[in-house]
Amino acid sequence: MTTHDELLARAVALQPLLREHAATTESGRRVPDEVIDALAESGLFKLATPRRYGGHQSSMRTMLEVSAALAEGDGSTSWVVTLVNVCNWLTSLFPAKAQDDVFGSDPEAKVTGVLTPTSTTVKVDGGWRVSGRWYYNSGSPHSGWAVLGIPVTDADGTVVDQGLALIPREDLDLEDTWFVAGMKGTASNCLIGEDVFVPEHRVISVPDAIEGRYATEYEDEVLSRSAFVPILSLVLAGPQLGLGRAALKYVTDKAGQKPISYTFYETQAESVAVQLQVAEAALRIDTATLLAERAAAEIDEAAAAGRYPDFTERARVRAYTGWAIQNVLDAIGILLNVHGAASFAEFNPLQRIWRDANTAGRHAVAAPTVALEVYGKALLGVDETITPLV
Repeated sequence: MTTHDELLARAVALQPLLREHAATTESGRRVPDEVIDALAESGLFKLATPRRYGGHQSSMRTMLEVSAALAEGDGSTSWVVTLVNVCNWLTSLFPAKAQDDVFGSDPEAKVTGVLTPTSTTVKVDGGWRVSGRWYYNSGSPHSGWAVLGIPVTDADGTVVDQGLALIPREDLDLEDTWFVAGMKGTASNCLIGEDVFVPEHRVISVPDAIEGRYATEYEDEVLSRSAFVPILSLVLAGPQLGLGRAALKYVTDKAGQKPISYTFYETQAESVAVQLQVAEAALRIDTATLLAERAAAEIDEAAAAGRYPDFTERARVRAYTGWAIQNVLDAIGILLNVHGAASFAEFNPLQRIWRDANTAGRHAVAAPTVALEVYGKALLGVDETITPLV
């Protein structure tokens, strides 16, 4: 079994390659094949793939820390790896027959996905006919399967549930729609399905999953009994942690040589104002890291004990996630202030880090305001549901 430390070391070893291709990743609006191949060879797309298929079936902690390490090299690449791993994890929640469909013939399979049920379904014998458009499918050019949100209908056409459907990419068209300011290389494009047949064994209930009622028969696999929304939210913090660290390293490395214009300071490092700002930024990144690591530990420990976290515990993980990401965004803003207008030169990686972090930090599941409201209501015993994703 490959250990956490070994997987993390592989991610760190790939950082120079990711930095080398970062500009190309952004300009080409997708991760280059050379980088995808290196990641695959290192096994970093299989962090959540069950060991039954040759995967690592690791832990939330490993997924978080590997994503962070990769983001120190490039944010878009880390995001793609993160989303593939979490969608591979989603696949491990399906019945064994569906898992065999995906990983049985290709243990290296990469799954991407969109949870929003922007689609229609018609119940037919043995499954559903599905049509829809799903935005935004990160890593779309690199996947062989997609896990997509659908309304589950009965024979009368009445919506009776919300589901996730596993669909081969060959059954879906792709529309190039990802034209954005940050995370440009994630290729988060639109998948399109037209009257695609999805058999019953490749559909699971989202409400059941939120409450920990999974369809997999392999209940002894610890990672695959981890809490649904906490996993889906916390993975989004991994790339942010790495982007924050990359920004801090860049600014501190330059501070000993870069003067402060229109002052008598020959280097930024001599300035007390800079020292205070750098310290605050570092502490915000440390705060984010500690919160994310605590959340990962809570998820992993509950799964190992075979205990599904209650509502308040799950709400706390969402709050940890949002608070961690907000601290990273604040830290990066401080570091740009320290480095100055040079941060926005096209050749300067800081401007890409800033754009990537601020784009990813607006992901709906990571929004700190919603997470704080959910957690606050839970702490105060206010019985009001504002989102099912807890």
